Amino acid sequence: MSEPEFTPYGWPEPTDRYLAATDFLDFGAPAVAQFVADAVRDAITPTQKAARLFYAVRDRVRYDAGNVRLTPEGLRASTVVAEGEAFCIPKAVLLVAAARCAGIPAAIGLSDVVNHLSTPKMQQAMGGREVFMHHGWAALYLDGRWLKAVPAFNKELCALMGVPPTEFDGTRDAVLQQFKADGSVHMEYLRDHGIWSDVPLRRIDADWAGYYPPTLWRERHAGR
Repeated sequence: MSEPEFTPYGWPEPTDRYLAATDFLDFGAPAVAQFVADAVRDAITPTQKAARLFYAVRDRVRYDAGNVRLTPEGLRASTVVAEGEAFCIPKAVLLVAAARCAGIPAAIGLSDVVNHLSTPKMQQAMGGREVFMHHGWAALYLDGRWLKAVPAFNKELCALMGVPPTEFDGTRDAVLQQFKADGSVHMEYLRDHGIWSDVPLRRIDADWAGYYPPTLWRERHAGR
């Protein structure tokens, strides 16, 4: 498993590396290619395509924080399409793979966040940690600049939580809302960890293993 290109500060140059398929970003897989075709439909511009792909990943893949697998198979775009549910990192992986399939340079971003709506069950799985380490999102290169796009929470889940769903029109960042509809705090972004050309599984695995208890994941990568 080769190491992805890492940009710790700022944004990377949108080279061909950010359009390439990888073992994780396997948009050549028939299921991923069909997912992209169904989502894009008659969209013409990259901005239009990016917006449609965002909503397809947001709502056609249900957010499931209990389905955490830190393995190559669990983080693969084709797996996300096949299963139709995933946590934030693989949902971001699918959006990045789908964008590249549509000819849009894309990358993986990771941040530390605090989710004030975390359930007691999730808090227990996290060992009582308040901070979610390595919350995943997609970076999309559109009209000469990089944008953040977070497709994690599907609209049904947002309605259940009383949070407006994240919207994306391809012209501005789309990050999870700080406040709920009633004005109470929902999500706080603490810091970004940089941008990667591919999924940094070794980095995520090492950091999570030193931070979370093993109750958080179903499967974990052991081949560091």
